[in-house]
Amino acid sequence: MATAAATARTRPATSRTVRPRGRAGCEGSRERAGPRQCCRRRGLLEATGLRLAGAAGAEGGLRAAGMWAHSMTVQDYQDLIDRGWRRSGKYVYKPIMNQTCCPQYTIRCQALCFQTSKSHKKVLKKMLKFISKGDISKVVSEEEPMDSHIEDVVACDFAYKSESHVSQSELTPLSVDHTERVENEDKDTGVTKEEVNVQKVESGSPQICADKDTPVPGEPSRPAKIVHAPPKPGKGADLSKPPCRKAKDIRKERKLQKLLQNQMCTFEDSPLQAGDQIFLLQNSKSKTNQPKTIEDFIFVSLPDDAPHKLEVRVVRSSPPSSQFKATFQESYQVYKRYQMVIHQDPPDKPTINQFTRFLCDSPLEAENAPNGPECGYGSFHQQYWLDGKIIAVGVIDILPYCVSSVYLYYDPDYSFLSLGVYSALREIAFTRQLHEKAPDLCFYYMGFYIHSCPKMRYKGQYRPSDLLCPETYVWTPIEQCLPLLEHSKYCRFNQDVKAVDEGRIKELGRVRVLHKRTVMPYSVYKKRRKGPSDEASVQQYASLVGQTCSERMLLFRS
Repeated sequence: MATAAATARTRPATSRTVRPRGRAGCEGSRERAGPRQCCRRRGLLEATGLRLAGAAGAEGGLRAAGMWAHSMTVQDYQDLIDRGWRRSGKYVYKPIMNQTCCPQYTIRCQALCFQTSKSHKKVLKKMLKFISKGDISKVVSEEEPMDSHIEDVVACDFAYKSESHVSQSELTPLSVDHTERVENEDKDTGVTKEEVNVQKVESGSPQICADKDTPVPGEPSRPAKIVHAPPKPGKGADLSKPPCRKAKDIRKERKLQKLLQNQMCTFEDSPLQAGDQIFLLQNSKSKTNQPKTIEDFIFVSLPDDAPHKLEVRVVRSSPPSSQFKATFQESYQVYKRYQMVIHQDPPDKPTINQFTRFLCDSPLEAENAPNGPECGYGSFHQQYWLDGKIIAVGVIDILPYCVSSVYLYYDPDYSFLSLGVYSALREIAFTRQLHEKAPDLCFYYMGFYIHSCPKMRYKGQYRPSDLLCPETYVWTPIEQCLPLLEHSKYCRFNQDVKAVDEGRIKELGRVRVLHKRTVMPYSVYKKRRKGPSDEASVQQYASLVGQTCSERMLLFRS
């Protein structure tokens, strides 16, 4: 299972390939396994609690709860981000929405229903022209790049200041036989666990896009009444000339005529009848009227003499694959230049160590499921190779229900290609591609939407999108959220006043704890604990991760 530990620092944990299991798989007391196997089936969390980012003691800072994740299954992380969590390296954090200065709402795009906007098409066409013809557009995109900067302040401010002092031996549970004896101490905690597990399906179920062209019931369509007023003398239309036509209509007609001529040449040996010509013409019209998808732009065939070649490679970053290791130095140099030029970092800040902990280390366990994507689940780098060199890298997580965008960095020399927007569109197309093999995977998570910061509103332009309600953790279409956010920077999107968090903590005693290398419910740990009570911090942790995750992952207690 997932293993997360939250202290002031992290110690890289040994990567383990673990396949996530259901609730039965988490019950170490019922499985005969060695100590390592037991550890693999659970998440290990060391919660840091509530922290304040920014100047010490400053009011209105970025407030967030955090924890270090030594290892975590993709299902654990999927459930956490559906409760407003995000990761930065192995540090997992959640903004305290009603206390932070800039509320950060989790945003996801419904990738299967995504339609490109005019600005998106401009970026796609710009890339296509550059690759196929070498054209360099001087038009600067108004949209912000799809990378993380403000939202990662929380993690970067206290994620890498110090290292966890917890030894790896303390994080390794003892044998299951020992765990069984501890479990038996708490026989009073006998409530069945099936009722808690039901609530996870809602967040992962695909949504069906409504047809916007559906007429309103009870309102029959009426043809518009056109009134022709007689022209004034000397200013009327010249009846001797054909009526004016739009250039767009003329271009469409020429295109159809050209298409029809090409099709006529194909059937030279068997001349088409008039009816067949009409059918081809109508068929051509129907095809040209359909809006172009992302795939129409990025998977177009290029001429043999194209001046540039763009290739996108997906390499597993954790555990690092051979391809990832072979390109590590080149990828790091792109990151270093990006941080120095785009974010004005001093040369000594973007070190290899910082790059590794921030964008290469990941708590997610690699998983290859029979009904999952061919590349598997886990953490990856999506590398953009132009003419044999890396010009951009998108850091992504592939989870059971989504592709989650973590960060993007690129070579500043290619800023004219709007690589931030282009990579986001490629990741949406990648999500749709993965959906063909993994039907449940149909969303694209873009991190946080920050309405109170105008420069961070660009993520709302990827439609249709939903925002996560910070109180009930249900998804709400962004169109319904924006009017509320105009009045208040913190909002409850769920308008049902009776609705509550269905995944809230109901029984604190069932929270799973790792204490002295022994897995036990919190109710047992509470009896064994010596010293002041830590119930308040455990309660905070459980309320933030929810009942399901709190029973499946392990909270480390020293």
